[in-house]
Amino acid sequence: MVSVLYSFVDFTMAIRFELLKSSSQTGARLGRLITSHGTIETPAFMPVGTQGAVRGMLPRELREMGVQIILGNTLHLYLRPGVDLIERAGGLHRFMRWEGAILTDSGGFQVFSLAHLRRLSDEGVLFRSPIDGSEHFLTPERVVEIQEALGSDIAMPLDVCLGYPADETQAKEELRRTLIWVERSQRHHRGGNQALFAIVQGGFSPSLRREAAKAVASMDFPGYGIGGLSVGEPHALTYALVEAVTEVLPPHRPRYLMGVGSPPGIVEAVARGVDLFDCVLPTRVARTGVAFTRRGRINLRNAMYREDFSPLDPSCTCEVCQTYPRAYIRHLFKVEDMLGPRLTTFHNLYFLSQLMEEIRRVIAEERFQEWREEFLRSYTTPW
Repeated sequence: MVSVLYSFVDFTMAIRFELLKSSSQTGARLGRLITSHGTIETPAFMPVGTQGAVRGMLPRELREMGVQIILGNTLHLYLRPGVDLIERAGGLHRFMRWEGAILTDSGGFQVFSLAHLRRLSDEGVLFRSPIDGSEHFLTPERVVEIQEALGSDIAMPLDVCLGYPADETQAKEELRRTLIWVERSQRHHRGGNQALFAIVQGGFSPSLRREAAKAVASMDFPGYGIGGLSVGEPHALTYALVEAVTEVLPPHRPRYLMGVGSPPGIVEAVARGVDLFDCVLPTRVARTGVAFTRRGRINLRNAMYREDFSPLDPSCTCEVCQTYPRAYIRHLFKVEDMLGPRLTTFHNLYFLSQLMEEIRRVIAEERFQEWREEFLRSYTTPW
């Protein structure tokens, strides 16, 4: 039985986080995040359901492979099908028939990617919809209201995400704006069964990141996201910035690294004290024929797999690996049959779900550092 080192109860009773164990050799943590829609054993990966669905996957399949929480995108759901429709359906859980926990991001990263269609001010962000060109203005308060209507378990505030590289003057200015928005979001959030996390920005300077982490930690949020990373910077810099932040954030709150989903990236961030992850990577690359294995990624479109009758990953126990050979799945991609992307998506999500379970086990057994070194030696392909 693992003892509880810290137990944090949000005053709104939206979530409870229990820190069960910390690695003696690294920053890796074993925890438990309790929400009104179930308990999440951490570290955990959240598959991305941008439009209210994890592409190609049934909710039942996600549950059966061990997925505990998924992510929805506030901006996309606001634009289509519209928050009013989802609210009339009984909230996002009922609308998409997912009984587990949901985290909704603010859409700040998506707005950042629409640089030619948006204009920022301290008041909020004015942007044009990439769908129909219509103009919209979102304030921190409005983003909170949308997420409250969606009914997610965890909501994220509106923030400003910078691309790499970004000079420190620009990073300071956008951090100033993000902190204003975070504070306004906190004041406007009504609580209830939803927890609002803060987001740490600060560009690519460790000192600025630490300053940002101290600022949001002083506001006493029930959890903290680390945003604005994995946007083109070197991986070593990503790790250094994550470590700079987790050293400052309070240990009895969950830490969420936004937008990181490669197996090596997850392992390295866990070693630096991160509890939650999300990324479109495993499902996006799956739709192009790329599968995760313990030895790295494989691209099934390559001719070398035409007569390969082995499973995607010989060590994987998922239904796809137990049933279909690489040659067959490659054939599905070559003839553009939708079953190919679906099978590869299923496998990649199962792979990550089992990876997180294994990470939790080796942390509990105090074997994480040894396991980490062996995993990274075996994973031969880059991110």
